[in-house]
Amino acid sequence: MNRPQPGDPDSTDSYTVAWICALEEEYFCACRMLDEEFTGPEISEDHDDNTYVYGRIEKHYVVIGCLPAGRYGTNSAARVARDMVRTFPHLRFALMVGIGGGAPTARNDIRLGDVVVSQPTDEFGGVIQYDLGKLKDGRFQRTGQLNAPPEKLLGVIPQMRRLFSDKKKPDRLAEHLQRLDDMEDYQRPAIDQLYAIESTLVDGKACDEGASHSVVVRPDRRNHRVFHVHYGNIASGNTVLKDAVVRDKYANDPELNILCFEMEAAGLMNTVPCLVIRGICDYCDSHKNDAWHKYAALTAAAYARDLLLVLRPQRVDAMAPWAERVAQELQ
Repeated sequence: MNRPQPGDPDSTDSYTVAWICALEEEYFCACRMLDEEFTGPEISEDHDDNTYVYGRIEKHYVVIGCLPAGRYGTNSAARVARDMVRTFPHLRFALMVGIGGGAPTARNDIRLGDVVVSQPTDEFGGVIQYDLGKLKDGRFQRTGQLNAPPEKLLGVIPQMRRLFSDKKKPDRLAEHLQRLDDMEDYQRPAIDQLYAIESTLVDGKACDEGASHSVVVRPDRRNHRVFHVHYGNIASGNTVLKDAVVRDKYANDPELNILCFEMEAAGLMNTVPCLVIRGICDYCDSHKNDAWHKYAALTAAAYARDLLLVLRPQRVDAMAPWAERVAQELQ
């Protein structure tokens, strides 16, 4: 089943890429990544409660949907996807794009503003619903399995890695960040501090405030890229994680090797073919704050845009639309 040739932005049949966000700042960044924004088709509210932004990135027709304000988590994400699939019959896949909490370890030098992309490992499909598993003897035991991203999207990842690692290639991700150069509050914050695990907050203040030993000293990066991209497992659940001990338990598990935590992806992976892209805004500890939210939302959106620039439309057309299968599952 092939889509009609793009050219009618007022037709729901023209859109093949779903871009899903949870927060207002993520939604704003997504819209700024479009090459062109359309008025788009009229949507019947009888079977679709979402509000959309329509546009184009290169030859891809993209529909951007956002979770309702204040309604976050896996269930809300699944409802948004349900309505999207009913309205746009030629969608091939979804990108879940936004912020997440990083899980840095000695092995994974994850810093604020970096991007984490869901990629399957030996045991997992790239997203793990950690609040449905259980810890036994300090180890995570899964109670279910989430689907991996579609193969045709994973097939683009080696090219994304090459473009990023080749110093002779221009930093296209930095170019995409410039789409919000006019927005001061979306610029990169100056301070990125990872606190030692023994440093906690008491009444909103660090218990060892001012003590330099509470901050982990990390070497300056020599890579020429404005931010780094990491590939692997993302932990997804319905609650915000603010516990460095729990974070490290999952991150240091050699089978899990969790890179970041977020709240929506688990609601999508078994419903729609989906790739998850997260900009790191905090370290999932008691020092969590909003200072990096907007910049992290921007770096995730920049990566998503670059992915679509690399992804050939012919590869998208070769993917089967997921509307019919999902509609049957959700009836």
